[in-house]
Amino acid sequence: MTRHAALIKSLMGGLIVSCQARAGNPLHGPVHMAAMALAAEQGGAAALRIHGEDDIRAVKERCSLPVIGIRKVFDAGPVYITPTFADAAIIVEAGADIVALDATSRPRSGPESAFELIRRIRGELGVPVMADIDSLAAGQAAAAAGAELIATTLSGYTSDGAVPTSPDFALLEELWSAVNVPVIAEGRFWEPGQVEDAFRLGASAVVIGTAVTNPMRITERFVRSTPVHAQG
Repeated sequence: MTRHAALIKSLMGGLIVSCQARAGNPLHGPVHMAAMALAAEQGGAAALRIHGEDDIRAVKERCSLPVIGIRKVFDAGPVYITPTFADAAIIVEAGADIVALDATSRPRSGPESAFELIRRIRGELGVPVMADIDSLAAGQAAAAAGAELIATTLSGYTSDGAVPTSPDFALLEELWSAVNVPVIAEGRFWEPGQVEDAFRLGASAVVIGTAVTNPMRITERFVRSTPVHAQG
């Protein structure tokens, strides 16, 4: 078994924990994210999804789990998750074992399509690619371009409509029967039962972020159930 195949196999049937905190969140910064990642590892996570080269380096120093790296460039337009090859190269140099990128069909600021980026990252950087998609068509195209993992990360976030409140199980089922690579369920997972449902419907792994790594949002969710909140 090749190193890449072994890496992908290590994710199968596992929970991937996304440890991210934007500026303004009290947990923002490499020290806090490395601690959060270590807590996820000790809790049994199979892998980590980490944003930015500084956080990736800090996490790799403290954790032994595979790191799925992303680099969010918020001024790059609607496609901001690892939008260019240069962004991918930066996070691979920092230690990312897998690169995740936006593989939707939305207009991009760079000269390369998502599918050209997938091919370059695999060929020139020598790491597997996780394609964050929003539709069956995008997932099929990413798989055809060579992405080793297809994730439902962006389902519900690329249209003008309201963002759904629950995972996109329908897309997960469609992808499971339509692509020949592992499908990762990601997006709006809050309960263990939802994780069980995802695996039952064909997910090879599940990514959870806010529900376990964002105490500010978790607190807000519970506060909405208090009498004080109801009183306005």
